[in-house]
Amino acid sequence: MSAPIVRPLTRLRALVRDWQSRGESIGVVPTMGALHEGHLSLVRAARASCDRVIVTLFVNPRQFNNAEDFARYPRTEHADAELLGPLGVDALFVPDADEVYPADHATTISVSGVTALLEGAHRPGHFDGVATVVTLLFNMTQPDRAFFGEKDWQQLQLVRRLARDLKLPVEIVPCPCVRAEDGLALSSRNQRLTAEGRVRAAALPRVLFQATARIEAGEPVAATLAAAQSELEVAGIGPVEYLELRDAETLGEPQPGRPARLLIAAWLDGVRLIDNLGVELH
Repeated sequence: MSAPIVRPLTRLRALVRDWQSRGESIGVVPTMGALHEGHLSLVRAARASCDRVIVTLFVNPRQFNNAEDFARYPRTEHADAELLGPLGVDALFVPDADEVYPADHATTISVSGVTALLEGAHRPGHFDGVATVVTLLFNMTQPDRAFFGEKDWQQLQLVRRLARDLKLPVEIVPCPCVRAEDGLALSSRNQRLTAEGRVRAAALPRVLFQATARIEAGEPVAATLAAAQSELEVAGIGPVEYLELRDAETLGEPQPGRPARLLIAAWLDGVRLIDNLGVELH
């Protein structure tokens, strides 16, 4: 049995009002569809801690910098509904674009600080699109908890800051990155890799894990990252847009004794891959 597809917003709001009237907690998993095991792990986490679970499916045009990338993004609504059915999802909310962004929509949400570098530097306007759609989806679904994967680490920090600064009554729940057997972080974009590219892609997490271990062992950060980038180029992965060690929360310069994160974005087969790992600095 497939998860029930819900549209329009008036129908979703009727469901939410009914659940709230019964005192039931609501969890939401925002997605752009083309679901994989990473998404399903978020749904399981929501199902384990909430009475009701909503998965949203909306390919958000405002977070794409490239019109061709937006057009090529996989859209598999009915297959996604079938995947979610056995997990007990109460609603797969699939709003139409003109319901999310009517023709006269004039409001953009912008979060400074954590969005200024890395993804923000390479994808201008991307995080404004993310912040705006997340705010809209929270207002539409009225969740008690929202579940986000740690693979999109910078996005997770943005959502945390957004919820804190706007005093949104929703708990942001981070969930571990899910990886394939060869270590590659699961992503809907991975299906666009060629068979050869998919084999080569395994070098990215391997090099990332090795660099993390070297940094934690006390090797110089700059030299370690330079060597890692060279290894990726030899493996046929590139260009590397960034490979940087940052403070895990602020994404500023890392400080000894504080959690740090090693983050990367690189191209392979015309597909942009991102990943990150936690690093313990001594």
